[in-house]
Amino acid sequence: MSTFAIGDSDFLLNGEPHRIISGAMHYFRIHPGDWADRIRKARLMGLNTIETYVAWNAHEPVEGRWDDTGGLDLGRFLDLVAAEGLHAIVRPGPYICAEWHNGGLPTWLTATPGIRLRRTDAAYQAALETYLRRVYRIVAPRQVDHGGNVVLVQIENEYGAYGSDKDYLAELVRVTRDADITVPLTTVDQPEPDMLEAGSLPGLHLTGSFGSRAHERLATLREHQPTGPLMCSEFWDGWFDWWGGPHHTTDAATAAAELDDLLSAGASVNIYMFHGGTNFGTTNGANDKGRYLPIVTSYDYDAPLDEAGDPTAKYRAFRDVIVKYADVPAEVPADAAPRPELTVSLSPASRHSGESRASLRGLVTFERAAHTGPLLRYETRLPEGFSGGVLTIGEVRDQAWVSVDGVRIGSLSRTRHEHALRLPAGTSLSILVEEQGRVNYDDRLGELKGLIGSVTVDGHELSGWRTTPVPLDQAAAAPELLVAEGVFDLDAPSDLFLDTTGWGKGYVFVGDFLLGRYWSNGPQRTLYVPAPVTRAGSNAITVVEIEQPVPASARFVSAPSLGPLHE
Repeated sequence: MSTFAIGDSDFLLNGEPHRIISGAMHYFRIHPGDWADRIRKARLMGLNTIETYVAWNAHEPVEGRWDDTGGLDLGRFLDLVAAEGLHAIVRPGPYICAEWHNGGLPTWLTATPGIRLRRTDAAYQAALETYLRRVYRIVAPRQVDHGGNVVLVQIENEYGAYGSDKDYLAELVRVTRDADITVPLTTVDQPEPDMLEAGSLPGLHLTGSFGSRAHERLATLREHQPTGPLMCSEFWDGWFDWWGGPHHTTDAATAAAELDDLLSAGASVNIYMFHGGTNFGTTNGANDKGRYLPIVTSYDYDAPLDEAGDPTAKYRAFRDVIVKYADVPAEVPADAAPRPELTVSLSPASRHSGESRASLRGLVTFERAAHTGPLLRYETRLPEGFSGGVLTIGEVRDQAWVSVDGVRIGSLSRTRHEHALRLPAGTSLSILVEEQGRVNYDDRLGELKGLIGSVTVDGHELSGWRTTPVPLDQAAAAPELLVAEGVFDLDAPSDLFLDTTGWGKGYVFVGDFLLGRYWSNGPQRTLYVPAPVTRAGSNAITVVEIEQPVPASARFVSAPSLGPLHE
């Protein structure tokens, strides 16, 4: 067994000074069949540690139904990191931000009436203690002083940007230590004096999150952490994208020079991200700083290892920097190879009734419906003799498609701040609402989704509503959705890039695996298909389209297209 501690000026591994050179990988954003490959490539770049968040809502989307199997097998992920000879850092939150749905907090928790998130609150703290103890049952036996490889555990996440409840932080520490976590505990905040002061406690080691001006940021950090090693535990080497925006990249040489500045100062580092992965399914988060902007499906992040696990120019540039400060293996991963190109004919799926979910009375939110999928249908009768008028909705979260007597009339977008639409004469009103991604930070964390507030026509409130969840795996039974299906053959399992250019808005399955969302808003134009999702022989593809006629074919292309660049 080893020991890991914080000394006067360094991390100490078995009593000797040790520099952490880490990279972030989120196991829940990577197909488990690819974990070992990505971890190995981290070692080959010169990393000695892998860091991961833990996403509570991925493990427990429904209260009491905990899952740590398959792609959520944190223990197996940590064991694979250990098998590659690397240490691990675990950041369990419970809040993680990470451009991840609801900042990692489950919707059943954040919808609890009166709950106060990320502070001293009985309901919140009881739930998070149960969660943390489940995580620590996995982590504790894998600590370095228990014969494993976990060297650090983080308390909360950039808490100084949100609150300053020291009693809350103390309770997290109590639960953590009581669950037999013995390795050093850290916090992370941007190196702003007020954030560093608010976000930590005596006994917790402060680290910083930044991507430039290393010497300046480290000096600020040192003022608040007078002893021990300096560490940037989120070295931002890229950025994320949102629908309707550009694709963000950073110059590889510039990012490498910033990393060199950080390492030359003697600091430890965790590169955020080393490999970003994908917001598979509907797990993307959103930003809202006056305008709601949902995050795209790709979480490529312009990281050294791209979304498909291929080394980039940034990988090579970072490796050239790291070799100046640490031993780096001679082996270099192979460059990216073109993926198979093929075109697949698609046919409209036959309509069937499916096993429809029971309707609920009233204008019910996603939370009250206990629906973790992205679509809800609201239906009611229009007033007798209705000859047309203006439909007004308090707030749409996040996009609504409005139909009268089964005919699509138009849509309302939260991003565009739309609330009203003129209706023609008719007898029945149906509104399909899509939850496009939950805000992952600040005061909008945990907000309700659906139709919020009153729904009126010419100022008169409509009543008699029925609300029905619309499961994506039963999309062919939903009248508002168009579904196309196809079959394609592969000689062997392979990564693929599905080109969605010219499509409208919707979702794609390969087999029963939900790749994620596509949208003509861009910037993302291809969806990544991990090789373990495919198989030799026949493979099925299903496209669920909301806005346009279903495409006649699906085209797989040789390389990704994540959109026009913004550097």
